[in-house]
Amino acid sequence: MGETAKYFVVKQKAVPEVLLKVVEAKRLLESEKVLTIQEAVDAVGISRSSFYKYKDDIFQFHDNSQGTTFTVTFQMDDEPGLLSDVLKIIADCRANILTIHQSIPINGIASLSLSIQVLQTTGDISRMIEQMEDQKGVHNVKIVAKE
Repeated sequence: MGETAKYFVVKQKAVPEVLLKVVEAKRLLESEKVLTIQEAVDAVGISRSSFYKYKDDIFQFHDNSQGTTFTVTFQMDDEPGLLSDVLKIIADCRANILTIHQSIPINGIASLSLSIQVLQTTGDISRMIEQMEDQKGVHNVKIVAKE
């Protein structure tokens, strides 16, 4: 029986350094800043065997998300205009919002769930999530599903 692939979404700080270096080596190759795999692995400080071992199994979130939908959950303070600020971050990234579910605020905090479609023109999803996390009044941003 074949093993089915399982995917996880983890924050960069939880990823082992060797995997981050593989992603960086791939980026150098794709940008043509280096011409060979040997140059790429030398530039980031990993072995060729590490590169080949992981190259097909690690990629930045936005590199493999075009045409997909993902769901983000978070809490936010019940403040006028805050949801609009969050939606502007998504719009600035050129992603498409499919659904918005918001609870009635309890003790000044509302829970939200957004389904976001990644388009061909969508920018860096990782950066978008980071901007949402940095927005004053927004708490606990998590990607909970990717379809």
